[in-house]
Amino acid sequence: MILTRCKRPEEREFYLRLCIRERWGKRELERQLSGSLFERTILSPPKVSPLVTQLHPEALALFKDTYLLDFLDLPDGHSEADLQRGLVGNLRKFLQELGTDFTFVGERFRVQVGGRDFELDLLFFHRGLNCLVAIELKIDEFQPEHLGKLNFYLEALDRDVRKPHERPSIGLLLCATKDSEVVEYALSRSLSPALIAEYQTQLPDKKLLQAKLHEFYLLLEPPDAAEEVSPKATPNRKPTGPK
Repeated sequence: MILTRCKRPEEREFYLRLCIRERWGKRELERQLSGSLFERTILSPPKVSPLVTQLHPEALALFKDTYLLDFLDLPDGHSEADLQRGLVGNLRKFLQELGTDFTFVGERFRVQVGGRDFELDLLFFHRGLNCLVAIELKIDEFQPEHLGKLNFYLEALDRDVRKPHERPSIGLLLCATKDSEVVEYALSRSLSPALIAEYQTQLPDKKLLQAKLHEFYLLLEPPDAAEEVSPKATPNRKPTGPK
């Protein structure tokens, strides 16, 4: 399936390595190919705070910028409670989308601060990173103030829940949409290891993503090489992408 559907060598290697790491079966591989995981990963690397790269540099290869939740049957105008129930009700599929080594700890996980109770939407543990992963859900566009609440939960987890042998917790804010520039500004001075991603409930437009990826590869071409290729030959050339 990989050899016949993937055109570029780096794309084939990408899916081969993930199949080994994530232990995908044929059905999950088919889903990821249809969901254009390679194109989404190359075009949109994960948005992380500086502290993530310092404390958990390996997390960059484990988290995504966009999570495909096409297995959810959410009604139009769904609420955050609907989204949370859908993810918990399809936990096996959600764990596959998150990736290997994620284990589920609980939903509406309660932390107590100053005599008050607060509830975190979803709490996971990542065995490879050896840390708790807090997931906050937002059904609208990312707003900078969302990050403050996530940082609060991370502080509470590290003070009162994290065990001595575990590494600092990571926060993932999962939103319906996000503006990349707003995300960059919000994360640049964040003092917590946080990531901001969006979720999609339908398969992306694969042809559009492939066209964007083609443009991306053309930008990587050396200027002199681009001048030597005639316009008629341009569609057939083989760009060299990131390893």
